[in-house]
Amino acid sequence: MDPVAALEEIAFLLERDRASSFKSKAFRRAADVIGEYSAEELAARVRDGRLKRTKGIGDTTYTVIAEAVGGEVPAYLAELRARTGPAIVPATSGLRAQLRGDLHAHSDWSDGTTTIATMARAAGLVGLEYLVLSDHSPSLRVANGLSTERLLEQLDVLDELNASGAAGDIRVLSGIEVDILLDGELDQTPDMLERVDVIVASVHSKLRMESREMTARMLRAIAHPQTNVLGHCTGRLVEGSRGTRPQSTFDARAVFAACAEHDVAVEINSRPERQDPPDDLIQLALEAGCRFTIDSDAHAPGHFSFLDLGAARAEANGVPADRIVTTWPAERLLEWAGSKG
Repeated sequence: MDPVAALEEIAFLLERDRASSFKSKAFRRAADVIGEYSAEELAARVRDGRLKRTKGIGDTTYTVIAEAVGGEVPAYLAELRARTGPAIVPATSGLRAQLRGDLHAHSDWSDGTTTIATMARAAGLVGLEYLVLSDHSPSLRVANGLSTERLLEQLDVLDELNASGAAGDIRVLSGIEVDILLDGELDQTPDMLERVDVIVASVHSKLRMESREMTARMLRAIAHPQTNVLGHCTGRLVEGSRGTRPQSTFDARAVFAACAEHDVAVEINSRPERQDPPDDLIQLALEAGCRFTIDSDAHAPGHFSFLDLGAARAEANGVPADRIVTTWPAERLLEWAGSKG
């Protein structure tokens, strides 16, 4: 088995299983290290013990590499496959099979774990045609939010990535997950908001503010002419390593009526710990006439598998495919997003 592929598959499965990011990063780091060697040189380094002494290679990753070089499926990988299932299970029917894009994902430019190219290739592996890179905005310092200058640099990187084909067949679109500030303003300059393809606006701070104030805050952001998507609208956490968190309180009918009026898509966030909005709010958004987007909110390549959960929730709530913007081809998506300005 190709040792780089083995290491990357292990990392993907760990990420999908929401294991510690330190674990998955160790396997991805080892894959980067040995990716510099030819097959012959790698085999030689395994035979003479040099690989064991190489920075970035630990005991477990060395064993995986040695077994793969020896022509075996590494035992660690075989155990993961048996426990969690294969890395990629192509969707052949239902709503998941109709998803073409993802408007909400992060890279190591903010709080994601891997490069833009690695995230893009993983999105392609799960069957997507386009990915919007939506790293965080400046005020979210805990997530290494991008300043205007860093976002400008990232736009150049995306241009080079798409031109070089380093991301594979998938198209990477520019975006930002912009904080909705306390006064409802968006956390980026007007010029930069006009430069990116898609803007996901989300509340990340003061989630327990009084309902009337939160409603006004959200309504102002939704009415902003560049807002395309209302991200994880309640901010709730229902499980996972960060514990649980109750949903924010706001006038949901008013918020979703505004989303319908301003053609802002309501995000169905696919992360298992979020499952946001809850089912009753999905129903309210449906009744209000809202569009939707099903997004992974991926922070690592394996997280694109979460789209299965988001699609299943949308399907269970009767959300029609034609109301979900991520079932659209890229050109229609871009036309819709660009029409807001």
